Amino acid sequence: MKHLIFAAGLALAVSYPTYAADGDKPETKKVCVTQKDAKTGKDKEVCKTVKIHKKHEGTKVPDKAPAKKDDNKKPEPAKK
Repeated sequence: MKHLIFAAGLALAVSYPTYAADGDKPETKKVCVTQKDAKTGKDKEVCKTVKIHKKHEGTKVPDKAPAKKDDNKKPEPAKK
């Protein structure tokens, strides 16, 4: 029974297309840094491909929350 459930799940997973392969590849840029090799002492260029993330605009966080009123506060009993 376990094999049947596994086979059905595998068939469903393979049959549906992935959402990441929509053709919208993320923007990338090549970043190069010169580093000095520890053994030889020569400078070499190390390059990596980095994804560029979009920055979203947001609303400003307020500095301090407004004070709450205590309207439901019970009055203190009068002293005799």
